[in-house]
Amino acid sequence: MAVHNDFGKEGEEDAVNFLLGEGHTILERNFRFGHAEIDVITLKDEVVHIVEVKTRTSSAYGEPESFVNKQKVELLVKAANFYVEKMDLDREVQFDIVSIVKNNVEFTINYIEDAFYPF
Repeated sequence: MAVHNDFGKEGEEDAVNFLLGEGHTILERNFRFGHAEIDVITLKDEVVHIVEVKTRTSSAYGEPESFVNKQKVELLVKAANFYVEKMDLDREVQFDIVSIVKNNVEFTINYIEDAFYPF
């Protein structure tokens, strides 16, 4: 696996640990639907959270969450719709981003709830 993939997986692990500490229950990790992948799906307070994790070594070119573009949002929404129908979940769905900056000097996690709406 490429180094950047390992770094991304480390970020996802950091995000999962953070979410568990916030009271989330992990339902799925790396759920795939077509070309879409949802990094983490959780349940907290009867709300299904579709979580995109963005990890960078620096925010010099923008905060990690700024790299969630329109195309990524569209893919996440399609995958989330499929997952909710497949699992027959009759719950509110929320789209969140966990933004991580991680290097030898800095480690920050920014949890952005309701980061975008699927319409």
